[in-house]
This record gives sequence, structure tokens and C-alpha cells, in this order.
Amino acid sequence: MSGHAAPAPAAAPQDKPRVKREFGATKSLEIDKIFRAMVKHKASDLHMQVGRPPIFRVKGSLVPLEMEPINKEKMEALLMPMMDERLTNIFWDEGGSDFSHVVEVEGEKWRFRVNLFVQMGIPGMVSRKVERSIPNFEGLYLPPSMEWLTNYDQGMVLLAGVTGSGKSTTIASMLDLINHRKSVHILTIEDPIEFVYTPDKALINQREVGMDVKDFHIAMKHAVRQDPDIMLVGEMRDQESFGTAIHAAETGHLVYGTIHASNAPSCIGRILDLFPQDMHKALRGAMAFNMKAIVAQKLIKTVVDKPSRVPIIELMLFNAVVRKLVLEEQDSKLSAAIRIGKDDGMQLFNDSLKHFIDKELISRADAFEISPNIEELKMALKGIDVKGAGML
Repeated sequence: MSGHAAPAPAAAPQDKPRVKREFGATKSLEIDKIFRAMVKHKASDLHMQVGRPPIFRVKGSLVPLEMEPINKEKMEALLMPMMDERLTNIFWDEGGSDFSHVVEVEGEKWRFRVNLFVQMGIPGMVSRKVERSIPNFEGLYLPPSMEWLTNYDQGMVLLAGVTGSGKSTTIASMLDLINHRKSVHILTIEDPIEFVYTPDKALINQREVGMDVKDFHIAMKHAVRQDPDIMLVGEMRDQESFGTAIHAAETGHLVYGTIHASNAPSCIGRILDLFPQDMHKALRGAMAFNMKAIVAQKLIKTVVDKPSRVPIIELMLFNAVVRKLVLEEQDSKLSAAIRIGKDDGMQLFNDSLKHFIDKELISRADAFEISPNIEELKMALKGIDVKGAGML
């Protein structure tokens, strides 16, 4: 295999015969030795790059594994056997592929979220270890109002954040909370599946795009025939995924999803950017009347041993004020609406930062580094309340 991007396959990947993979089972590969070392060293992430040894992220820091640097031929021999024919076609056609990989470590199965990619014509990989158990909702240091988001009967709840912000863990803990409290049908459509749920009161079906169903569009077409009460549609990254998800919310389902955005108000523009301009007015109406909440999340390291990190949360609930601003295209005023909605359970990032500073879990220096408004946070720490009513 050449070190340069190969030409696209003669037939499109979807036209190739799909290779069935048994869920949760893989044959042992040479790369699995590195994954086992990752578990042993309690690393959260694995980076594989030609010319360097494997690199682990341990407690937030990058640490190289004590082994020889990996050359191009060895890297290809390690990485390419992880993919079946469908994934290999996607890899060369799109320059990368995402999937889950399962490795047995001392009799226990561990799941890893894998991204293989091409950089400068050479394969590389970044993989994240998925914790084997879903963290308890009460132990995630989330604001109490987050629990309200598990009580809706229909509508949409979005979790926003960058990669590694913990949004997948938060949404999994929320769904598991529902699982232990309600007799409902939960259907997840993920690419790839991360957390595997153990059904309690709920009936749970999990479908992985590519392994269990050909693509997202078909999965959503099937979903409406599968009688779900609650749906997790994974990451909303394009027009199709958001459009079908908001339609499911409009037709009486409770839909959870994730999106890449830096804060809660910016999600509105991020979603609109997926669609042509002539659809924006209708989309604003759909969001105003079906969106229940948008949660933005970041992780920050603590100054104590446990927990090592805590989630910094911005929570925007779609009350009458927020709905009005979204409909009237006044997105610039949404932060002020969150500020005056604190009594209703809303909060800004700075409210979360102040809470953890007051609890002596994070340092002021670290809080100032990620605060969107340092001066406002300093005022809050001095007991000066910043009002937002005059900004609306």
C-alpha cells in the first residue's frame, strides 16, 4: 500500500458488499497490545503517528509509551486490519473513518472510540477509551436543574461542546437515569456506539451506523416504525441529521442529541448554518416550539484528587423569553435571557465556575483561563450580581 492517498475505489463504498461484524466481538489484533497498555496506564486517549511511539493522554498530559518509534509500514500493518471492507473504502474515499473497537483485557471487554485518518498521505489514529460503566448522574457534579431535562415527554434536548468536553458521558448518564426510573422504549442511533446500557425499567435498543444499519437516513426511517419514546441521535453534524431529529421531536418523541458549539446561544446559528437561507424562518419556528433546552459543557481540572475534573455547564431553557428571541432573530440577547432566567434553573458558564471556586474544587487561575467574561466572573466572586434585564 502506498503512503499516499489511494484513488477512490471503482465503486462507491455503499455499493460494496458490507462485511458483517459481530457486536462486541473482534479477533485479537497486534494493535490490541497497545490498547491493553492504555487500560493498564489508565490513559483516556491514544495517539498514533508515524515516526513516534504510541502516545497516551494520562490525567490530561501526553505521555509516550516506552517503545521504538513506528515507521510507515508498521503503522499500516497495525491500523489497517482494524477495518472491514466498508470502513476501508470510507477511509480511502473520505480520508478517515470512525468506528468502535472492542478489546478483551484480563477477561473484561473494553470499548474504544477510534478515528483513523490520513495526514500528509500517511495513516494515523486517535482513540478514546470508553469507560465500561455509565457514571452515576448524581456523581457527575452537574447542576440540579439538569435532572429536569430527563422529565420531558417530547421535544429536543441538545448537548453542545467540543470533542472531549464530556457531553457524551453527560447524555449517557441522563439516559441511564431515565432507564432506572421509567418504563419507556429508548432507541439510540450512534456512529459509533460508545456507552452500552444495561436495561432496567426501560427497553433499550442501540443501533450503530455502518454496523447495524447502512446509514443515518435509513436508521431514522426505521426509527419511526420502532415505537420509541426517547431517541438519542448522536452527533448532529449535517442538515439531514438535524432535520430528521427535529421532525421526530415535532411528532411526539423526546430526542437527545449532541452538537459541536462553544456555548448554548451559538447553537442556534450553528444549526441554521446547516441549511439554506430560505429555510431559516421555518427552522427558527421549529426550534422555538420544540427545543426544550440547550446545554453547553466544558471540562476543567480540579485542585483535588477526586474528582480530577468537573463539568462547567451553561444551560439555556426554552422559556417564553428565549422562544421569542429565537423567533425574532435576536440571538445576541440570548445570554442576557439566560442571566435573568437563573431563578428558572438557567445558568451561564461563569455561574458554574463561581460555584466550583466557592466549593474549592478549582483554582481561580484555571477558571479565569476558560471564562468567557473574566471581569464579570471577578465581579461575581466579589458578590456583585450582574443583571441582564436591561439588555433585553
